[in-house]
Amino acid sequence: MTDPKAILRRKDEHLDIALRQHAAQAASAFDEVRLEHCAAPELDLPAIDLSTPFLGWKLELPFLISAMTGGPERGAEINARLAAAAEALRIPMGVGSQRVAIEGAAAAGIDASLRRHAPSIPIWSNLGAAQLVQGYGVDEARRAMEMVGADALVIHLNPLQEAVQPGGDRNWTGVLTAIEALARSVGAPVIVKEVGYGISAAVARRLADAGAAAVDVAGAGGTAWAAIEGERAPDDAGRVAEAFEGWGIPTPLALAEVRQALPDLPLIGSGGIRHGVDAAKAIRLGADLVGQAGGVLAAALVSAEAVIAHFHTLAEQLRIACFASGSADLAALKRVRLLPRALPLHDL
Repeated sequence: MTDPKAILRRKDEHLDIALRQHAAQAASAFDEVRLEHCAAPELDLPAIDLSTPFLGWKLELPFLISAMTGGPERGAEINARLAAAAEALRIPMGVGSQRVAIEGAAAAGIDASLRRHAPSIPIWSNLGAAQLVQGYGVDEARRAMEMVGADALVIHLNPLQEAVQPGGDRNWTGVLTAIEALARSVGAPVIVKEVGYGISAAVARRLADAGAAAVDVAGAGGTAWAAIEGERAPDDAGRVAEAFEGWGIPTPLALAEVRQALPDLPLIGSGGIRHGVDAAKAIRLGADLVGQAGGVLAAALVSAEAVIAHFHTLAEQLRIACFASGSADLAALKRVRLLPRALPLHDL
């Protein structure tokens, strides 16, 4: 069994490196997506409806505070602030991996205290798919959910991160069978997500067939875990990880292809969402919810109020994107015409 204290140290290092990555982020695959502008929207901007249903919940905003964790001190503070902000915003919160807590070490704020900060919003617990292969099952999943009073369980897929991480979990044989067994028996929605390299249409179909209630494509463009592990690793392992810079399915492509293949699957778009215009593009491409983790981390290190202000800004940007595209609500936004990447000037 991996030393829980070593895992906690690693998660604290992850936070620091992720912060540096997001501070440096500029370009995005979402820059290649353009929504057709409507010069005469015939809409009242404040009346635009950003609410959305998701897995039986009626959400006021189409945002998700996605899985995030850290060492015992910072993790507890971050998770408390995120939970309080999620409650104020009326949006779901997904917690970071609960493996350390399940194995008896510090919970980093991923415990019953979350429900004191967020008594009424959806909270989603989190376990790694690799742990399912190693023997985690319904008992561990239910313990993870009970720890935080969760309404759903997230299973995260991180094969590349595990492959380049010294001491990572390399045996993924049987992972889909394990997810299917869990989805059949746990008694709550199972949501499956990547951690930043995307889910293809083929894999999404297999996950849906295995009983996943929803999929978060978590595509390339946000936190790059291979790069994070490469920065942490000794020289030889670091060189292995460096080769995977730029690996993965960009979030816009993953969303478009999964939505085309599975038109009725509840779908979350995360990975490289910088602002509300990116969120609008993600929704147009097929997302029902838009998630942020690393993108809200800087605010979470300050206060719950900073997290609330961050999402208020995203919401206002999304509302204006709806207005400027002639969309009275998110259903209309999903029908907005996408502009071609290159202007067809030769046809004029």
